[in-house]
Amino acid sequence: MEPVNQVRGHHFMLGVFKSQQNDPFCSTCSAFANTLKAARESLAKLEAEHAGVLTALSPDLGNLLAVTRSGLASLQDPPNPSGQKKAGNCKLPQGVCFIKASFSLVQQI
Repeated sequence: MEPVNQVRGHHFMLGVFKSQQNDPFCSTCSAFANTLKAARESLAKLEAEHAGVLTALSPDLGNLLAVTRSGLASLQDPPNPSGQKKAGNCKLPQGVCFIKASFSLVQQI
């Protein structure tokens, strides 16, 4: 995977998390909490594995990485998350989750 695209993908995920933290179901869902943790770990792994490449990014991409890093760190984990589908609250079709589908897309980049 191209590190630049991974930076862009993690920034995309930051936007998804920011948006869905205002959703009445996603904001309290265990999928949100688990995927946020996975995204933070994925970004840390990217930074560890590609430190040399990332330090040589253009100013715009370097800023994007910094905003993404601080943004993911500052997001609040849901207090007492629970599976909203299992609880019958989330009415998205079976196997569909805004958060998990978005992260899956990013992982394919």
